[in-house]
This record gives sequence, C-alpha cells and structure tokens, in this order.
Amino acid sequence: MSDAALRLSGIACARGGRLLFRGVDLALERGGSALLRGPNGVGKSSLMRICAGLLRPVAGTIERRGRIALADERLALDMEDRLQTALGFWARLDGADTAALDRAMDAMALGPIRDIPVRMLSTGQRKRASLARVIAGGAPIWLLDEPGNGLDDASLALLGAAVEAHLATGGIVVAASHQPLPVAAPVTIALADYLAEDAG
Repeated sequence: MSDAALRLSGIACARGGRLLFRGVDLALERGGSALLRGPNGVGKSSLMRICAGLLRPVAGTIERRGRIALADERLALDMEDRLQTALGFWARLDGADTAALDRAMDAMALGPIRDIPVRMLSTGQRKRASLARVIAGGAPIWLLDEPGNGLDDASLALLGAAVEAHLATGGIVVAASHQPLPVAAPVTIALADYLAEDAG
C-alpha cells in the first residue's frame, strides 16, 4: 500500500441538471483518512461515487493510485447464497484467499452466522457483511458511505478497529456520514460549505 493516494482538486458535481457542490479539494496519502459530513441530500454519496470512478465530476480533477473498494447502501451480495459463499465470490474476484476472507469475517464478528442465507440477515448484519467484503478484498483505498447505518455500539467498535488497522498498514479511508463515527479522521469536509449557490 506504499503508493496509495487519492487526490481531488476543484471537484464539482451535478445531478439531474442541478449543481450540488463545487470546489472540493482533498489530498490523502498512505495512512490518511477523511470524513465527509453533512445532512442527507447534500451530495455525500455523489462525492463518494466520484472518488470511486462511478460518477464523473462536471469540473475538477481526480487522481487515484491503488485499488478502491466502496461500501454503500447497495449490498452487492447474492441474497440466496450462504453468507460465506456470497462473500467468497467477491473475495475470489479480488484475488483474496480463504484466510483473508476468514480474517475479514472475524473482524466483523460474522463467523457464527457464516452459514445463514444473506436474505435472512438483519440490517446490521448486512452492513457488517458489506464491510467484511471491503476488508477481505485487500484494496488500499476504502470508501465507506454511511458505514454506521444500522450498527449497534458493539458493531461500531468493530468498524472503528477495522479502520484503525487498515490505516496502520498504510491504507486510505474516506468515510461519509451524517452521524458520529468511531473513526479518527484528521481531515473533515463539511460538504454543506461547498454548496453551489443554486443548490442551497
């Protein structure tokens, strides 16, 4: 992860013909983290998708070095598969071995429910499964969109520990949330400060 980097310069975003925000800058190197704050609808998810390369900004430039893993509200797991099987599908695509998958499931306390079909998981369990998918994949850049949604205090602690471990190995984390997270983020972007004049 020594060469991981994520840099945004003057990023502006429009959705549905409406300019949401503009002028967002961010520069993260290995071990760096940032928190995107703001109420729902301010554009946090759109900025995360721009970081991931899934949405094009209408202005500005972005530089990415290193693979990216995105965890958002889309679970992206086969609902009929057992949890371990569903996570294993993505782990194989990411080139991760069984040991990496086991460590990721342990990090999110999913071992006891590994044989449960995904469709039977609770909201919190599905969120932990989404986070385990990111952990197992081994990507140096994590984009976590509202990672605390549906998590109880114990699960939030697991999230905080996983992020801390990732940063300690030189990974990069960008988390977007409208609620407090147990994540150390020396860089905080209050997206409401970047609202376009016609979006306020």
